[in-house]
Amino acid sequence: MPVVIAGLIALVVAMLGMTITEIGPWYHSLVQPRWAPADAVYGVAWTAIYALTAIAGVTGWLAMPTWREREWLLGLFALNGFLNILWSLLFFRLHRPDWAVVEVLALWVSVAALIIVIWRRSMPGAMLLLPYLAWVTFAGYLNMIIVRLNGPFY
Repeated sequence: MPVVIAGLIALVVAMLGMTITEIGPWYHSLVQPRWAPADAVYGVAWTAIYALTAIAGVTGWLAMPTWREREWLLGLFALNGFLNILWSLLFFRLHRPDWAVVEVLALWVSVAALIIVIWRRSMPGAMLLLPYLAWVTFAGYLNMIIVRLNGPFY
């Protein structure tokens, strides 16, 4: 049952983020650094990250010995999902990469917190989140460069 629930939650977060993400004229008008990935890379990366995150969630859930720890873990995952969706809203829907670059710091901290909490009970579960942390680090840097190349935003 935890596998099904984790998979559904990951799917809901992914679908909400996808519906908010609008790759249109505004996004294509932004000056991007030469090393920015092609648009197709983002879908592949996020699919892999959501799958690994769901597996990490199940692994962490099963490793937690008490309901209190499981509740904390669920709360951290819920916060992370909210921050993930919020970044897409700020960047793509509100066209505020400047706000998104600040928000991505909170997203990064939430991923790091998940790694730390799961690491205490399951090192393999925590390691499944390392690609997510690496991607958010990369995305945050890219976001910062986009702000630098295109700002100010109003």
